[in-house]
Amino acid sequence: MSNQIKTIEAPEGFEGSGFFATSFEKVIGIARSKSLWPLPFATSCCGIEFMATMGAHYDISRFGSERPSFSPRQADLLMVMGTIAKKMAPIVKQVYLQMAEPRWVIAVGACASSGGVFDTYSVLQGIDRVIPVDVYVPGCPPRPEQILDGLMQIQELAINESLRRRNTDEYQALLQSYNIQ
Repeated sequence: MSNQIKTIEAPEGFEGSGFFATSFEKVIGIARSKSLWPLPFATSCCGIEFMATMGAHYDISRFGSERPSFSPRQADLLMVMGTIAKKMAPIVKQVYLQMAEPRWVIAVGACASSGGVFDTYSVLQGIDRVIPVDVYVPGCPPRPEQILDGLMQIQELAINESLRRRNTDEYQALLQSYNIQ
């Protein structure tokens, strides 16, 4: 992993002497991507890897996510890490529903993505059974570099997402498939 911070390129626009004009959508996408407020929902060893990602060696703040939010109403990125029991599934969904729009979800590790090695009656076999997931980070547990890569994938989604995407019929159908109004 490079120690250099990726610079923000100016969006397409019109330049002239003393002015620059671009679309509002592009500016908002850049701002959203560089100011994600993650809500860590950590239950197991993947949470420890996330703590390492927050530390000085990996420094998640270089990517604009230095403010973890422990209030869903102030977060826009849900990072589910570790084993999720079926009894916890309604809580994960409730946290997701309380988050600010637009919201994104990362399933960190094998357990959050697919139940991992715990193919039992009590373990949820992937959080995508209760909420939509944008990025899956593989591993058991994944390295901090992988978590940062997942965060950068979310940043790309945020930059390129249309402001009207969440009002489309496709997005509403996705939410309906999870019984989300």
